[in-house]
Amino acid sequence: MSRVDHRHRHLDRIAEVRAGRHAEKVGYPIGIRRVEVVRTAPVGSGLLRVTLGGEGAEGFEAHAPDEHVKLIFPEPDGTLRLPEPNGAMLRWPRPVPTSREYTVRRYDPASGEIDIDIAWHEGGLASDWAGAARPGAVVHVAGPPGGLIVPPTYDRYLLAGDITALPAVARWLEEMPRTARGWAFVEVADASQEIELWAPEGVEVRWLHRGDLPAGAGDALERAVTAVTVPEGERVYVWVAGEAGQIKPLRRWVRDELGLEKADYDITGYWKRGVADFDEDDH
Repeated sequence: MSRVDHRHRHLDRIAEVRAGRHAEKVGYPIGIRRVEVVRTAPVGSGLLRVTLGGEGAEGFEAHAPDEHVKLIFPEPDGTLRLPEPNGAMLRWPRPVPTSREYTVRRYDPASGEIDIDIAWHEGGLASDWAGAARPGAVVHVAGPPGGLIVPPTYDRYLLAGDITALPAVARWLEEMPRTARGWAFVEVADASQEIELWAPEGVEVRWLHRGDLPAGAGDALERAVTAVTVPEGERVYVWVAGEAGQIKPLRRWVRDELGLEKADYDITGYWKRGVADFDEDDH
């Protein structure tokens, strides 16, 4: 009896969701890859792009702007503990290895390159590693475990976040239909952190400068987003990411003021002030 090959079943599901009316998170088979640094380059003054490649990048999958991978780092004593393949999943050792989670900014199947944009911050494990990384340096990458598939059928899209969300916002804007309409709000320290974005003409992009306020402080993002008026009768999709406390009021606004169903928005705390390696799923 022949066995049915289910390895690409997620691709069928992605196509179904894209053809539908509501967004949905779709899981992909999760791999662990040994890749090499190809090059690094600043992206504005707030991000450092690490381009990864090599044989380990072959067959990588990228389907959604908010999908992420974990970069796995050696322990303080120098040992490297890696998860093991377990079917379409990974089996992680305990305690869990030291890792940091980042958005997949770009994957180019032709060159086999994966771009990860890392926000600079002094003393950060991954940003310190990225700043010192040279071509040929090896790192292990786990994921992506899946991504948020959003149909191109909404009337408008509202994207918002801080510098940590900028890689996902940039990819969102690139992958949207050129006929898309909506808004994108990005909070950065100052104009030096602004980058060129390839947005559809119908999407208004606004940069918000926090100035001397520390990252994750202030209400500029909340005020800008909640000033938006969605035309009556139009369907809107809202995607927000950033410091967990700073974006919390936007959850209430989306639910209580816009009255959106859970399938029509995604609001995620990417980090939390004072917490290293914050994972919203743990809170």
